[in-house]
Amino acid sequence: MSDFDYDLFVIGAGSGGVRAARTAAATGARVAVAEDRYLGGTCVNVGCVPKKLYSYAAHFHDAFEDARGFGWSLPQAPRFDWATLRDNKVREIKRLNEIYGRLLGNAGVELIHGRARVVDAHRVEVDGRAYTAAKILVAVGGWPWVPDFPGREMAVTSNEVFDLERMPQRFLVLGGGYIAVEFASIFNGLGSESHLVYRGELFLRGFDREVREFTREQMAAKGVNLHFETNIESIEKVEGGLLVALTNGESLEVDVVLAATGRKPNLEGVGLDALDIALNPDGTVKVNDRFETTMPSILALGDVTGGPELTPVALAEAMHLVSQHFGEAPPKPMDYRNIATAVFCHPNIGTVGLSEEQARKEYDAIRVYRTDFRPMKHTLSGSEERCLMKLIVDDVSDVVVGAHMVGEEAGELIQGIAIAVKAGLTKADFDATVGIHPTAAEEFVTMRTLSRR
Repeated sequence: MSDFDYDLFVIGAGSGGVRAARTAAATGARVAVAEDRYLGGTCVNVGCVPKKLYSYAAHFHDAFEDARGFGWSLPQAPRFDWATLRDNKVREIKRLNEIYGRLLGNAGVELIHGRARVVDAHRVEVDGRAYTAAKILVAVGGWPWVPDFPGREMAVTSNEVFDLERMPQRFLVLGGGYIAVEFASIFNGLGSESHLVYRGELFLRGFDREVREFTREQMAAKGVNLHFETNIESIEKVEGGLLVALTNGESLEVDVVLAATGRKPNLEGVGLDALDIALNPDGTVKVNDRFETTMPSILALGDVTGGPELTPVALAEAMHLVSQHFGEAPPKPMDYRNIATAVFCHPNIGTVGLSEEQARKEYDAIRVYRTDFRPMKHTLSGSEERCLMKLIVDDVSDVVVGAHMVGEEAGELIQGIAIAVKAGLTKADFDATVGIHPTAAEEFVTMRTLSRR
């Protein structure tokens, strides 16, 4: 490797790229990272981190209402200031950007500012300057995609929605995935008239059907206007804002339209097309178990490879990649089974393992345990919000193969349950666990009544 400038050259300083760079440098490898936008990538700057901060802000709406049942009264009606939230978020992201810079510097990684282009198997160019490396890692993530319809340029994406100049009083989001349901909930909680438009019959495709239906009911009860089996036909600028024509014949006048219609690999200008590196049918980079492309010295990980688009997945992939290419004892290929995830809509969703529908296809017989209830907190708050919990069990082995929750802090709770599911614990193990009372979490170890097979 001494014939090259670096042992590893990373394109993209997002979660996966930074983790790979730092971990490789810790092995003694000479590492550089090129980034043309911001340190920390999508998650830190326009993804998970600001999204969770805005979700926290939106939850205060319910908290103020809930407090009354517990004897609290405010001297005046709470007032939300968009600029305060936005500007505080900007300061926090700047702080995190600086932390990422220090982490790279302290690890001995050279940071190069600019858009990198792969020239050949071992050469990269940034702003006209060439660098050589034994291995090149493409970790450029994804970029929002907006479908083609008249007026599409008037829609914003998740890249811009956090920094709107004014708080929209009327908000519409197009899409049915994580981002769409989360922002429909967030702006509803912040006080906007919130609409979600989705072409399918129900959002969150791929999640457990019962979870999706329960979430639909809870979001609608909180005031989110759901428009299924329809799409945007056009957006037109009018005096009062934006006039959105829908394919079902309806028209809605709103202030902001967020297109949350998916992301595509951020490969423009990276140079892989000129090298004839194989792509998957969806345009993501094709890699093997060692994260090698069809040109073995060029590696790729994270969202750009088409796997689960989750920050912890990119971090885990980075650790596996470094162990395989720079470690002494390469591990087994990364295991993508039973990866927990959360959707920060209101109420939250937390899930790990198989949905009921997936389990019925994979196993000859299953048992389903489920409960939905009004949490203890709301016996005094007056809120009608309910919580859903569900376990999917392989009937032959008694192993819990799926766990799902819709309710307050579902992500926090499912993270712990995920350890049990990943470890292959049985329903008998859950039943033998003494619960913590009074909590919602104890329901996961006290569900005894079989709901269905």
